[in-house]
Amino acid sequence: MSDARLSVLKTYKLYVGGKFPRSESGRVYEVTDLKGKWLANAPLSSRKDARDAVVAARKAFGGWAGATAYNRGQVLYRVAEMLEGRREQFVREVADAEGLSKSKAAAVVDAAVDRWVWYAGWTDKIAQVAGGANPVAGPFLNLSTPEPTGVVAVVAPRESSFLGLVSVVAPVIAAGNTAVVIASEEAPLPALSLGEVLATSDLPGGVVNVLSGRAAELAPPLAAHQDVNGLDLAGADAGLAKELHIAAADNLKRVLRPQAVDGDADFTAAPGTRRLTFFLETKTVWHPTGSLGASGSAY
Repeated sequence: MSDARLSVLKTYKLYVGGKFPRSESGRVYEVTDLKGKWLANAPLSSRKDARDAVVAARKAFGGWAGATAYNRGQVLYRVAEMLEGRREQFVREVADAEGLSKSKAAAVVDAAVDRWVWYAGWTDKIAQVAGGANPVAGPFLNLSTPEPTGVVAVVAPRESSFLGLVSVVAPVIAAGNTAVVIASEEAPLPALSLGEVLATSDLPGGVVNVLSGRAAELAPPLAAHQDVNGLDLAGADAGLAKELHIAAADNLKRVLRPQAVDGDADFTAAPGTRRLTFFLETKTVWHPTGSLGASGSAY
C-alpha cells in the first residue's frame, strides 16, 4: 500500500443560526499569513448573509434573554471548556493569523479562555452592580434591574483576532444579548473556528452569528438595520466608525466607540465591567408601601 495520501484541507464556513452555511453569494477570498503564505479560503459574506444573521439573532433573543443569569453563566463556562479542549488548534491558528511564536500564541489562547471564564462568572452578579433599590421620598419603593438591549452587531478587532474577539463577544452575550459578529477581515479563521466551538457547546443557535468578509461592505447595512439595537465598533477605523455612528442614529442604537483613553484597544488589560453594562437597559419598577392617602389606610 502506498504511503501517499491526499491532503484534506479544511473548508471554513459562516456560522449563522446554529448552522454552517456558505455565503449565499458563493464568493470566497484568500486568507494568508503575514508572510503571504496561503492558509485557507474564507467565505466572503454578502449583505444578504448579514440580514439572515440578524433574523437568526432576533429569533434567539427571547430564549437567551429569558434564561436565568446562572444558566447563561453555565453555558459560557461550557464554551470555555470546549475552547480548552481545542487549545492546540487555536494556538496554531492564532500564531498564523498574528505572526506570533507558538509560545506567545499559547499565552493569547490561554488568556482568551480565562476571559470566557471571567465573563461566565459575571452573568449572575452584574444585576447587583447595575441595579438595586433606590431611595424614594414617599410611600413607595422602586427597584432598578438591568435588561439586555437586544441584537448587537459587533465589528471585531482586526489585529487581535482571538483575544480581542472574545473580549468583545463574551460580554455582549453574558449580558443576555445576541450578536452578529463581523470577524477580522485579514485574520478570520480563529473567529470561524470559534463558531464550531459554539455549535458544539450548549449555546443556543443564533445567539452568536459569525460572518467573514469586508467590514466596509457588511457593517453599514447592519448599522442601518432597524432590528439591530446596538453596535460595537471595536474593529472599525475612524472613517468607517463615523459612517456607522451616523447610520445607527436612525433607530437610536447604542453605539460603543473605542476610546484610546479608556484602553479599549488593549485587550490584554483587565476588562472591567464597561462592556458588560454598555449593552444593558435599566428597568425600574415602582411599588406602593406604607400609608396611602389622607385616610391613613396602609398595606
